[in-house]
Amino acid sequence: MTRILLAEDLHLIRGALKALIDSEPDMEVVDDVDNGNDIVKAALRCRPDVALVDIALPGLDGLTAVAELRRELPSCRAVILTGLATPTALRRALAADVQGFVVKDARPSELTACIRRVMQGERVIDPELAVAALKAPENPLTARELDVLGVVAEGATIEDAAVRLCLSDGTVRNYMSRILMKVGARTRVEAVEIAREAGWLWPASLGRFGLIRWRQRR
Repeated sequence: MTRILLAEDLHLIRGALKALIDSEPDMEVVDDVDNGNDIVKAALRCRPDVALVDIALPGLDGLTAVAELRRELPSCRAVILTGLATPTALRRALAADVQGFVVKDARPSELTACIRRVMQGERVIDPELAVAALKAPENPLTARELDVLGVVAEGATIEDAAVRLCLSDGTVRNYMSRILMKVGARTRVEAVEIAREAGWLWPASLGRFGLIRWRQRR
């Protein structure tokens, strides 16, 4: 019997997933959580074989939580179930050492098949998304530059961004100048559009993005 920890913050979806998994003769949900901060604690308590984790969780996002889980409980395999199906999300998932990446509009049989294949030692990734990740341009921006651009993308002025990031106005302007040059943009608005289209801007609030499929955005 495959023991599964389920991490999903939407009650209706979590209930449906639990019912689906528990209906399988070789699987059971041994615990479920709705906050990324609770994933490692729950896993250490119930020792699941697989953690099925959404990216868009309150507290720690699912990928950060999975990276921590893989350090604390390496025997637990991780499968990401998400609506944020972009090359950037997949790259982050692979960096967190996940074994499966399933989008939320997959058929139920695809999800249960993924779990079984992961238990057999396979890594299961949407083939089309994997190809898109390989073809997607590399992100030229540093983590700090992404912080600055992310704040600007929310509509902050240079002065507001400086206050929020505890930087001087001049430092933020210097960051923006480098960002414009790196992405080949003429304005801040254009830089934000380029970064979003390429999937480089990791949203501060993942839940507001809903279902994003790379193949629908090409």
